[in-house]
Amino acid sequence: MTVFWEESGWERLGPGAGRSRLPVWDCTAGLIVGERGALMVDAGSSRGEGARLRAEARRLLAPGSAGPGVTDVTHLALTHPHFDHVLGATAFTGAETFGAAGVDAVLVHRREELVADAVRHGLDPHEAAEAGATLLPVHHQVSGERTLDLGGVRVVLATVGPAHTAHDLVVLVPGEPAVVFCGDLVEESGEPQAGPDAVPAQWPAALDRLLELGGEDARYVPGHGAVVDAAFVRAQRDTLAARFGVS
Repeated sequence: MTVFWEESGWERLGPGAGRSRLPVWDCTAGLIVGERGALMVDAGSSRGEGARLRAEARRLLAPGSAGPGVTDVTHLALTHPHFDHVLGATAFTGAETFGAAGVDAVLVHRREELVADAVRHGLDPHEAAEAGATLLPVHHQVSGERTLDLGGVRVVLATVGPAHTAHDLVVLVPGEPAVVFCGDLVEESGEPQAGPDAVPAQWPAALDRLLELGGEDARYVPGHGAVVDAAFVRAQRDTLAARFGVS
């Protein structure tokens, strides 16, 4: 399947993989396309932002644009339970959802905190409340690695944390080069954020596992900012180790 990423304002990352940098928080949303399925990586900060992402994906996948096959997002992976990555999930009704094991402890049982955090960061209170009220548990909680066959594209979902949060999930698209959606384990547009739900002592080790998963030649897609290489990830790993006093 051919997808014309740039013509739709998306950045092409490799065969069948692209991403969009969302406004306001510069949050990445990814799309991986196979012959039988399309996986969105992260969903934006609100129901409206999620709906825009899904509409853009449908345009990318429309017959005559992307070729025959899937025409809508069939799967959604959430890299971690922060509002700017998950509150848009309410717009992906019908898609199978994936998250790291234990993620529903936040999405379901601590949704009031999620909504409050969104409002503190400037999201409209009505939009935040609407998204929080309709946020559902994920269908599949991943522990270790899980392979997802989209039809000609076999994507690996892997838990390498805890680190940025207690529930970090990364998405590997094999290829030459491979593409790795890192969530906020890696950030390029600013210093990685370690909030109250971070596990700083394990963050450097999580980045070691990320590098093992992707390899030296992979393209690493941060949760915020420009695509980076293994050297950038390694340097950020060393900076975090020094920052948190971890070897």
